[in-house]
Amino acid sequence: MFGSFGVWGSWQQGWGDEPERVAELERLGYGTFWLGGSPGADLAIPERLLNATKNITIATGVVNVWDSPAAEVSRSFHRLGSDRFVLGVGPGHRQLDQAYEKPYAKLVSYLDELDVPREQVVLAALGPKTLKLAADRTAGSHPYLVPVAHTAHARAVLGDGVLAPEVTAVVEEDPEAARAIARQMLGFYLTLTNYTGNLLRHGFTADDFANDGSDRLVDALFAWGSPEQVAAKLRSHLDAGANHVAIQSLNGRYAELAEALF
Repeated sequence: MFGSFGVWGSWQQGWGDEPERVAELERLGYGTFWLGGSPGADLAIPERLLNATKNITIATGVVNVWDSPAAEVSRSFHRLGSDRFVLGVGPGHRQLDQAYEKPYAKLVSYLDELDVPREQVVLAALGPKTLKLAADRTAGSHPYLVPVAHTAHARAVLGDGVLAPEVTAVVEEDPEAARAIARQMLGFYLTLTNYTGNLLRHGFTADDFANDGSDRLVDALFAWGSPEQVAAKLRSHLDAGANHVAIQSLNGRYAELAEALF
């Protein structure tokens, strides 16, 4: 359903307004397009993308459980009526969501209310407890901003469940230039404790979070280099147990990446 590689893109970056861009990804051979940026409960953008494509899976990466009531999302899902759609849901962040309290309990109650087949739901699961919930209640996990070590760990917890990490790429061979592009994005995420807590569990320290990320951290989280070098780093997640890798390229060049991947 997912294919080995897909593309992750936020709706705020115009992906929803230009469905022809997703149709082009389908033509290039990508198996899934993940619509990021907490798309709304009405699922209007995924519907537009489904209508513009024929075979590619359209997934949310992810719907925020605090902002999108499960009943409304369920109604929208049934309106779409597509077996090419996967609903990714997640618990948001303490630093961003005013309602954020007891996120695990919220995820459980959200899944209790959600009227969507489990094989068409994935969780944005990072920690062991949430990964176990993903394995028990959904098709699997769609984690964001994770090193290969997390992919290996998540596979052990998920068992046979779907594991589809987002991996950020920079198609740039100069190390300083590539890391500078990566840090422009990474700095914000290092203010969110869900991500920093997960990275601390996988061998990084607070020192790695200073100055928008150490070289060690950037190199672990980002696939950068030539299209071939980026492709090799993306494949390392498959080797560690991922079923699918959702590529977010900070400087595009998806056609060159497709040529290196497929």
